Amino acid sequence: MDCRYACRSPQHLWARRQFLGGLSTGVGAAVGGLGWLTRPAAAKSLQQQQRHVVVFNMAGGLSQLESWDPKPSTDTGGPFRAIPTSVPGIHISELLPKTAEQMHHLALIRSVNTAENDHGKGAFMMMTGRAQVPGVDYPKIGAVAAKTLADEASSLPGHIQITPGGGGNRGNDAAYLGPRYSSIVLGNGNPPQNSSRPDAISAEADLRRQEYRRRLNEEFQSRRRTAMTDAYTQSYEQALDLMTQREVFDVSKESEADQDRYGRHDFGRHCLLARRLIENGVTFVQVTHSNYDTHNENFNFHLEQLGEFDNPFATFVADIADRGLLEHTLIVVLSEFGRTPNINQFFGRDHWGNAWSVCLGGAGIQRGAVIGATNDNGTAVADREVNHGHLFHTYLQAVGVDTTDSFDIDGRPMPIADPLAEPISELLA
Repeated sequence: MDCRYACRSPQHLWARRQFLGGLSTGVGAAVGGLGWLTRPAAAKSLQQQQRHVVVFNMAGGLSQLESWDPKPSTDTGGPFRAIPTSVPGIHISELLPKTAEQMHHLALIRSVNTAENDHGKGAFMMMTGRAQVPGVDYPKIGAVAAKTLADEASSLPGHIQITPGGGGNRGNDAAYLGPRYSSIVLGNGNPPQNSSRPDAISAEADLRRQEYRRRLNEEFQSRRRTAMTDAYTQSYEQALDLMTQREVFDVSKESEADQDRYGRHDFGRHCLLARRLIENGVTFVQVTHSNYDTHNENFNFHLEQLGEFDNPFATFVADIADRGLLEHTLIVVLSEFGRTPNINQFFGRDHWGNAWSVCLGGAGIQRGAVIGATNDNGTAVADREVNHGHLFHTYLQAVGVDTTDSFDIDGRPMPIADPLAEPISELLA
């Protein structure tokens, strides 16, 4: 959906432009593109014990009052009702009826306070678990998950983003972990760019070309071998290996019945693709649903946008559970912040990082739990306040990562998560 009344922040304008970018062809693509993320070929069968993380990024700032923490019949509540869920005593917005049926697989955190109302800073905090500091960068959760959980024997990327548009590109989101753990962006859910052999080149001719390239590489390296030449060689070989896995990214290979269940629209297709990727062993998938920056017409927008979100998301949760993957798959629904309890003159809600909600479930998360609470009209956290640091620790510990540990970056220990924060212990099973 095209949200023409967002705040026009630089982050939103840039996000739209970057979708138009793509991977370069030739040597540039091999070094800066797909090659860094690929692995040696692995068996196709799914390893049931492998850990996965799927993040649904409600970009722009989902309203907690129209989703996870409704306040009907209050001065801030808006027009929508709260409905019961599959967990007695837990109610969520009537805009999420299908999700309500899956609440026994999920949990809610209703006491998030990041105290940040800027899109870019809020998104950074929620994806890295750290406050944004000039000159300092931290890896996003997808890069950390790929580093700590991905199967080194897999030829598939460990870190994938599915965006609602654009041609796809490479993310710059691994910081000091290095480009190997940066994301591959599947623009509009399409397969990675430059991952198919040109029709004009036969398989036999391509094989001869690659063998010739290998001989030239070996001759060059025998005289001048450096880390850069090794990187070129590894990137080409791994990119070639990934090309043999291209069908994994093709959601049209799923049954017609499944495509109907998820919905014949972009977000439904993206959720089905996320399931397909998880089933094929991809460690981290982020699906973006945008744009929730509802400064105008908040209620009409959420009526339409959550109407699109509800069924595909609920179907994804149910399928992951039915297929025995939920025990090893963490599901998170987050934003960069929430929306103000106050309703402005344009029937919108503005940016609000002081008291809002996150939904999550699966892996080591207590099913059907509710952590924290806001006051009667949602203007402040009333119980068990948490922030981005607590959330980051909790996500990773739920999939078995020891967040008190550190990465060894060229001999320098870099903490996996903020040492000043800790997980939400009562939420962990």
